[in-house]
Amino acid sequence: MSITIALFGAGAMGSAVGRRLAESGAKVITFLDGRSKATIDRARVAGLIPAPLSAFAEADIILSIVPPAEAQEVADLIAPLLRGSGKKPPFVDLNAISPKTMEKLAASLAPSGVKVLDGSIIGGPPVSGKAGPVVCLSGDLACEPDLLSRFGLKIRPLKGPVGAASALKMCYAGINKGITGLSAAMLLAAARNGASEALKVELAESQAEHLKRLRQSIPDMFPKAYRWVAEMEEISEFLGADDPAALIFKGMAGVFRTIADDRAGSRELITTLERMLEDGD
Repeated sequence: MSITIALFGAGAMGSAVGRRLAESGAKVITFLDGRSKATIDRARVAGLIPAPLSAFAEADIILSIVPPAEAQEVADLIAPLLRGSGKKPPFVDLNAISPKTMEKLAASLAPSGVKVLDGSIIGGPPVSGKAGPVVCLSGDLACEPDLLSRFGLKIRPLKGPVGAASALKMCYAGINKGITGLSAAMLLAAARNGASEALKVELAESQAEHLKRLRQSIPDMFPKAYRWVAEMEEISEFLGADDPAALIFKGMAGVFRTIADDRAGSRELITTLERMLEDGD
């Protein structure tokens, strides 16, 4: 029996997930009204089928894979349509948002009568011939994990209510992306204060494995920095005002915002980081 998966989001992650689903035999539709030519081209190459919003109500399941700041907008867009739909496809949010944001999103969809699942994606976009990433799901799980795993996704059900998968994502991203942001900030500080060469020598001697990782993770971050701003703000909210670490992630949001602005402008900071990360061996 043909399965239709409706996908919000044809960015780097969304289009790659959509490609994996389509290559595994699912019909994947996506909503492209108002999207850029680059997004439309990316969706076409991934095998996604442009469809009107009304078609989403007839899908077997709906996935949302968008930047964190757009997660609630997607829910608000689809809610009126699902409220009047007879089929009620499950809605799976796979965005990097805090449990509190996820709970608000689920509450906004509750009047529509659809089941809302909380999800998080751990790892980079799917690559042909390689396993991963892992898609973690929490909430009232029924057949949805089996349905998605049938079409090439590695699904990990989590015990816990809506919010559990988002909490996992906040903690994992806080460690993984937080280390990248903190390291970039200190490399730039070294460059501003004439300590860049000395820091490179010290990292090569005492933190060789970390330096090796930074040579991959920091350049990989440049085109994603604009998306990570809202993610760091979500992590800060997740930690809460009483946790002093919340201020760290407010600062990380600023770091990524600065790098995103630099990438769109002079690229002075990016050039500095690239120079500091050059492998002189």
